[in-house]
Amino acid sequence: MGKVFLIIKREYLTRVKKRSFIIMTIVGPLLMAALFVVPVYIGQIEGETKVIGVLDESGLFTNTFKDSDKIHFMGLSGDLDSAKMLMTAKNLYALLHIPETSLSVPETARLYSSRQPNLTVKGYIKEQMRKEIEGLKLEASGIDPDVLKSIKTSVNLLTIKINDGGEEETSSTELAMAVGFIAGLLIYIFIFMYGALVMRGVIEEKTNRIVEVIISSVKPFQLMMGKIVGVAMVGMTQFFLWIVLSLVFISAISSFYAADISDYQQSQLNIQEQIQSSGMAPESTANSPELNEVNESIGMLFESIQSIPFGTIIFLFLFYFAGGYLLYGALFAAIGSAVDSETDTQQFMLPLTVPLIISIVISQFIMLNPDGPAAFWLSIFPLTSPIIMMVRIPFGVPVVDVALSMILLILGFLGTTWLSSRIYRTGILMYGKKINYKELWKWIRYKS
Repeated sequence: MGKVFLIIKREYLTRVKKRSFIIMTIVGPLLMAALFVVPVYIGQIEGETKVIGVLDESGLFTNTFKDSDKIHFMGLSGDLDSAKMLMTAKNLYALLHIPETSLSVPETARLYSSRQPNLTVKGYIKEQMRKEIEGLKLEASGIDPDVLKSIKTSVNLLTIKINDGGEEETSSTELAMAVGFIAGLLIYIFIFMYGALVMRGVIEEKTNRIVEVIISSVKPFQLMMGKIVGVAMVGMTQFFLWIVLSLVFISAISSFYAADISDYQQSQLNIQEQIQSSGMAPESTANSPELNEVNESIGMLFESIQSIPFGTIIFLFLFYFAGGYLLYGALFAAIGSAVDSETDTQQFMLPLTVPLIISIVISQFIMLNPDGPAAFWLSIFPLTSPIIMMVRIPFGVPVVDVALSMILLILGFLGTTWLSSRIYRTGILMYGKKINYKELWKWIRYKS
């Protein structure tokens, strides 16, 4: 075991001292945050204001189209051909043509543009027209639009979990889906990332003939286990530092916005005091559904966040990452020992990565039915359990299912380690020969 510890120490210190490890450890949490924030921010950037000419031959939409922050409507007159010429002359973004019809209210319009109009512009125009047409139809039917608006009601459906002790706690299916998918996606990414590190390290030592010197002092199995465990410790170290840095960033952001939150709470308190001092009846507050919905949504969000068992999720995340990585890391090491270059790994990588790819693809269906038979069997099968079980955990999984999954994952790791060691001991010293599955089967069957 002393030789294995030496190999683990070498693999760990060599990678931890690299500049790339230090940079990624610091930048990693920021990149993960940017992965979710930047697309939203970019999607909100509309660029310059888009001017849209409106040729309304029906005369029913004269005052319908209201300008937004990035869209300006310009009324046009004349025929369609002259409007098209004017669009080109004034470099308008688009021309909206509403034809005249004698049968009914026009429900079809044409949007002319020199470029493909984006969905934001199309959606805004359709919504403006829809509201106006509905109003015209209601007016023609003798129905007051205000009466119809008063009928519309938003329904908030609270989900409350009752645990085995009979205690109730507010939960959120949407939040559980987000946490589960992110946890499963992270395990998917990191198993690939650190597994590839093991495979490249084995290939590099094999092609440089360094492994011949190492094998003279240690057994192939000891070398393989040392590399796998050493890289696993690097991953654990990086995870721990990421958690610490993430907590620091969250605390800094919370303190930065603490004043805004306090001001919002104070403003809500002032509104309530003004309502009470004005002598308004409590029922009058029901006429402000927006305020009630905002307050209720904020309360539901905080209660749902508190209901998520983050301690359990972090513990199981580390276990399933370690178990999944050790299982797949042994297979990656076996592939690296069987080939002479990274380009030769493609024929062996596909069957190895299929369970991982299936897991991340089917996880979206697992979230819709986390207690179904497919979710159960995939969460206990060792090749898919690291991802599928992490997707299920935020929804609440029976302890028996978790225990069974953990035991089978450990047994799966031991099985793949034994299998990989049979390939590793022969392949690590094999050069210049194209390997196929038949040859690998011979190596597995070789007796010591």
